[in-house]
Amino acid sequence: MKELFTATVTAIGGREGRIRSEDGVLDIALAMPGVKKETTNPEQLFAAGYAACFDSALNLVAQQEKIKHGGSEVTAHVTLHQGAEGYSLSVKLDVLVRDVEMEVAQKLVEAAHKVCPYSRAIKDNITVDVESRIA
Repeated sequence: MKELFTATVTAIGGREGRIRSEDGVLDIALAMPGVKKETTNPEQLFAAGYAACFDSALNLVAQQEKIKHGGSEVTAHVTLHQGAEGYSLSVKLDVLVRDVEMEVAQKLVEAAHKVCPYSRAIKDNITVDVESRIA
């Protein structure tokens, strides 16, 4: 397998610390969700990465299938759960595809879910609900 890119980020102090990328572009304070408004948390970072990756996958599939649309948006809702066996995550992806029929949007979303590296990485490990919308 050909390596395309490696992201390197260091976390110091866990959820009450800071993260910094090797290139310095990402340098962010962390805190528990809801504690400090000027900080982020791992769930937000995962949601951001997943939403961006899924949107790219959707547009790649559309290009490969020669399907034109008026743009897309992906909103990822990442929920942290606590249960008897510890912590877990679940994801809901809200995918908007403009200027296509619902059937086409659903086809693109299903194909993107098979292609997206985030979807592939968490398959059979995290519950992911995907909702398609059109505008």
